[in-house]
Amino acid sequence: MATFVDRVVLHLQAGDGGHGCVSIHREKFKPFGGPDGGNGGHGGGILMEVDPNVHTLLDFHFHPHIKATNGKGGSGNNREGANGGDLVLKVPSGTVVQTLDGQIIADLVGPGTTLEIARGGRGGRGNAALASARRKAPGFAELGEPGDRLDVVVELKSVADVGLVGFPSAGKSSLISVISAAKPKIADYPFTTLVPNLGVVQAGEHVFTVADVPGLIPGAATGKGLGLEFLRHIERTAVLAHVVDTATLETDRDPVADIEALEAELAQYGGLGDRPRIIVLNKIDVPDGRDLADITTPDLEKFGWPIYQVSAATREGLQDLVYALARMVEEHRAATPVLEPTRIVLRPKAVDDSGFEIKQDREGVWVVSGAKPERWVRQTTFDNAEAVGYLADRLARLGVEEKLGKLGAKAGDPVRIGEREFDWQPTIYAGKDFTPGNRFTDERLEDDITRPRAAERLAARKARRQREEGDTAGDEWFEDELDVPADDDDDQ
Repeated sequence: MATFVDRVVLHLQAGDGGHGCVSIHREKFKPFGGPDGGNGGHGGGILMEVDPNVHTLLDFHFHPHIKATNGKGGSGNNREGANGGDLVLKVPSGTVVQTLDGQIIADLVGPGTTLEIARGGRGGRGNAALASARRKAPGFAELGEPGDRLDVVVELKSVADVGLVGFPSAGKSSLISVISAAKPKIADYPFTTLVPNLGVVQAGEHVFTVADVPGLIPGAATGKGLGLEFLRHIERTAVLAHVVDTATLETDRDPVADIEALEAELAQYGGLGDRPRIIVLNKIDVPDGRDLADITTPDLEKFGWPIYQVSAATREGLQDLVYALARMVEEHRAATPVLEPTRIVLRPKAVDDSGFEIKQDREGVWVVSGAKPERWVRQTTFDNAEAVGYLADRLARLGVEEKLGKLGAKAGDPVRIGEREFDWQPTIYAGKDFTPGNRFTDERLEDDITRPRAAERLAARKARRQREEGDTAGDEWFEDELDVPADDDDDQ
């Protein structure tokens, strides 16, 4: 069974908002006591929080589908629905959240750092909250807004002080097992380390962490072997330790060539050129290994890095190595500010931000986009004429009607907001002189039987689109049945 997981795809679904309630207060001798429908509760959101006690993404590997609770619907007597509870996902420090196409959303480093990755939907208002001086008893309420639904890639880049870099079977796992309490898998064949191992090392008063990552081979920066799995986990390290096998039986390898090959892969991967290095010549307990280490040490001095000869089997030279690593780590910590939770930055909207924009697509449909109008459409019950009229009033007050007119929209032109498409009627907004009539109705929305309905106009546009693509079958039927000319303004 897997014990370490550093990359997983999560399917997130925030909670939906509860629907508002339509209710009229009734009691003895007071049959119509006014609206008393309560608001719906807000849906729960999904947050990610860095927890220093979490070191892997294993839990998400087995449970990738995550859903927060929905808000409850409102009810009569002005009772509001309960809010859905927020769901907090504990992740390790160094977690990178990105979209499926690789765009980074957040880089979570430092205990306590929190990210709201999926926002819960707003609860709909009940008819008591929608009442006004002119609309004393609304016959409608707002629907709850759906919560965010998205898929994200969660990737862990280990946060360690020292990263052990080397070819397979160079002795990295053996080294970390004797300088720390880590118990990695150790065997006499390559690629025994398939997942990173973290160990805590104490050198006097200094404590630091060491990461043993999968072995590196030429071409790792382009994905060969376990290259990318290896390189990801050394991005955050303070010191890189080149572990070289001086007792290798491969005749075409030597310490100088190994380090040059490792440096070539690190340079190709990028972003690691400023890290201090140290060279560790391992396996000097083997006679040939000690001889090779002594012979190549003068040649290795050209790199300008400290060189240590050690043996993980006999622990020779390990104390000097550990204290040298501790000094390098402390120097890095002194020059690096302490990691703190990410501060929340408030960015106010621009003064001239209208909150929406309007564009016309190639089919002649006016597309209105913006957080407010799209949310209002999602919260509207379209089988209730009074609710539709209220939506039209809100859009007009926002300035949508005025801007459509300035852009050249004509009466009857199709307008799409979110997933809904309408026929634009610029006279529907009556302004402050309009007084709502009976509940559930709106006199401005009486059917006009002299013009094609929206569904008929949509079918006509689809028919003409098929004709343009070379498929003329059925075009005569659409035009004859709907009596819509081929050069209708809808296709402009």
